Amino acid sequence: MTLEELKIRQMTNQYLLSPSDKLTVARDLCGVQAQFMTNALHSLKIRCNDFDERTVPEGLVKNWSVRGTVHVFAKSDLPLFIRCNNGEDYRKNEWRGYSYIKENERHWALTPERQKYFADIILSYVGERAYARDELKVICRSNGMTKIEEDCMFESWGGGIRELCVRGFMNYTVQEKKQYIASPEFSPIPDEEAKFEIARRYFTNIAPATIHDAMYFTGAKQAEVKNWLRDLPVESFDFGGRTYYFIPNGKAYDREIPHCVFLAGFDQLMLGYQKKESLYLKPEYLRGVFNLAGIVMPSVLLEGNVAGTWKRKNRTLEVKCFREISAEERNDIEKSAGFLWGDIRAVKYI
Repeated sequence: MTLEELKIRQMTNQYLLSPSDKLTVARDLCGVQAQFMTNALHSLKIRCNDFDERTVPEGLVKNWSVRGTVHVFAKSDLPLFIRCNNGEDYRKNEWRGYSYIKENERHWALTPERQKYFADIILSYVGERAYARDELKVICRSNGMTKIEEDCMFESWGGGIRELCVRGFMNYTVQEKKQYIASPEFSPIPDEEAKFEIARRYFTNIAPATIHDAMYFTGAKQAEVKNWLRDLPVESFDFGGRTYYFIPNGKAYDREIPHCVFLAGFDQLMLGYQKKESLYLKPEYLRGVFNLAGIVMPSVLLEGNVAGTWKRKNRTLEVKCFREISAEERNDIEKSAGFLWGDIRAVKYI
């Protein structure tokens, strides 16, 4: 196994060399990370042969899933990812409330009773159609919600709204504007069974991968990953002083690595493997992609290696280079950008 062959296997499994339909991609990759919706849509665009922004939402939902982060994933996988505390909290409209600390005393900001009151109001609306975050705030204010209660219910990284999502009441809609809609009913899969299924998909569709890679992607401890490997039909090989595991999936690894790929921010090719042991990212470039604010930047892959990051500004593509980019590589970047977007008028190298 050579480095190029290993990359071809990983990139093929991740649908970067052999695109498929969006539901297959979403299921096999355990979703695509979606803190920023533009990243999730781009992750799908570069992997799917049926990508159309007008029909992307069909069959997909957005909610919290792998590693406790927001992903876009197949609606059919709601039972796999929204497990509701092993099923105990599924659609349970009982709360502990939210508090804040001030002058060493604990004060209720949103009591359990008030949280249930506003949850009932929100759910009565999203059952009819999708509602934007700001629309729900207005509705809650009209029903007596105070400013501090609003801050708790609509807190930027979760709050009471997150609780309604992870308890199976509702999902985000799959679009850039934050909207919520009632979730279809489902039966959460028990935790251990769900974790094992995620591990099976990982070693089938994201691997070949090391134990450290699997720990990084799933958030599991080493002992848990070793237990999965014991029970899964994995094969293995050694490369670069590490052991890589995979489940044969029947795919043909006969494609070549593209000259240029524009990876999304928070792309699964960056998140699928331990970042400090990445086959695609030199150690000196690590902070250029994984910055100190916790953001994973959109990156430019040249011949299977990260060479910089990219950002669109209207019809201009800005490429921040980590190294000198040759004239031939610039040509590859510009051709790939034109093919991918069609409306790019200029490429600016920084």
